[in-house]
Amino acid sequence: MSRLLFAIVTAALLPAFSAADWPVFRGDATMTGAGRVNFPTGRLPDQLDERWTFKCGDAVESAPAVVGDTVYVTSLDKHLYALELATGKQKWKVKLGAMKASPGVKGGRVYVGTLDGVFYCVDADGKVVWKFEAEGEIQASANFHGDNVLFGSHDSNLYCLSPDGKKLWATAVDGPINAAAAVVGDRTFATGCENGVLHVIDAKTGKELGNVDLNGSTVATAAVVGDSVFACMESNQVVAADLKNLKKTWAFEAPKRQQPFHGSPAAAAGLVVAGSRDKKVYALDAATGTEKWNFATAGQVDASPVIVGDRVYVGCLSDDGNFYVLDLKTGKKVQELELDSPVGGSVAVGPDCVLVGTDKGKLFCLGKK
Repeated sequence: MSRLLFAIVTAALLPAFSAADWPVFRGDATMTGAGRVNFPTGRLPDQLDERWTFKCGDAVESAPAVVGDTVYVTSLDKHLYALELATGKQKWKVKLGAMKASPGVKGGRVYVGTLDGVFYCVDADGKVVWKFEAEGEIQASANFHGDNVLFGSHDSNLYCLSPDGKKLWATAVDGPINAAAAVVGDRTFATGCENGVLHVIDAKTGKELGNVDLNGSTVATAAVVGDSVFACMESNQVVAADLKNLKKTWAFEAPKRQQPFHGSPAAAAGLVVAGSRDKKVYALDAATGTEKWNFATAGQVDASPVIVGDRVYVGCLSDDGNFYVLDLKTGKKVQELELDSPVGGSVAVGPDCVLVGTDKGKLFCLGKK
C-alpha cells in the first residue's frame, strides 16, 4: 500500500465522532492511535505547556477518554473520574474497582472493566446503570460496534453486550485477552496473549471468520488500516498481516538488543510507530516494515505512541517521567518534558491539548497556557 493510499484509507475509516473527541483507548474504532490532523476548534500548539494536573489516589496506567467538555480517567485507586477539560476540576467520581483499562464513551455513557472482572456502564452523572460479571480480570479497553459494546477478559472471551448490558455473544480465543478489539465495518479482532493468533470475528454474530498466526505472543492492541493489521509483540517484533489473505506480510525486529514491544502501535501517513523496552521508539514503513528512524528515550517504552499531524507523542518509564514530542518524518526531538514519575499510561488527544497519566497517579493536561 502506498503512503498516499494508506493516508486516504486511514482518513476514510475514521468514525463520525466529533473531531475534538477521543472516546476510546486509541482514539477511533480502528485503534490506529492517530488523531485528526487539524481540529476545527483549534490545534495542538508547537510547544506544550502544563495547563493543569489532577491527582488520583494511585497510578494511571490507561489512556483517558475525551468527549465534549469532559475527560474520563481510570486509576488503580478503584475510581473512575470525570473532569472538566478546560480546568481539570472534578465533576464526579465513582468507586468501581482497580482499573487498568481505558474508559470507552458512547451515547452519554461510560463503559469500563475492572481487575475484579466486572464490566460497568456508568451514566453522565457518575451513577452505575448496570454491571456484567466476567470470569476473569478485565484489562482490555472497551470498543463499540454500532450501539453494542465489545471487551475482552482474562477468561479468554471476547464479549459483545447490548446497550442494556445483555450478553449478545461471547467468543473464546486461545488465552487471556489484554487488548482492545479494533472494529472495521462488521469485523472485529481478538488475540489471546499466549500464542499471538489474531482472530477475525463477525461483530454481529461472534462467529470466527478466520485467523492469522502472528508467530509470537502479544498483549497490545492491534491497529487496522484497510486490509492491513499492525501488532506489537512481546516476542520482540512489530508485525503486519494482510486481512484478505490472512497471512503475515512482514516482521520487524531491532538489529541489536531485542526487547518486547509492550505498547500498541500508531499508524498514519504510511508509517507504523511503536515503542520498545529497549528504550527506543521506532518508525517503520507500513508497506515493508523497513525502519525509517529510531529515537532513544530515557527509559523503557510501555506506553502507546500517538500520532497527530506531523508529530508523535509518547512517554517512557524513566524515573523523571520523560515525555517526548517527535517529528513524524525524521524522528528528531521537538520537545521533551519531565513529568512527576514514570509514564506507563498512553496519550489521549483533546481539541488543543494532550492528556497523559503517570505512575504516581497524576493526570497532566499539556497544551497552551
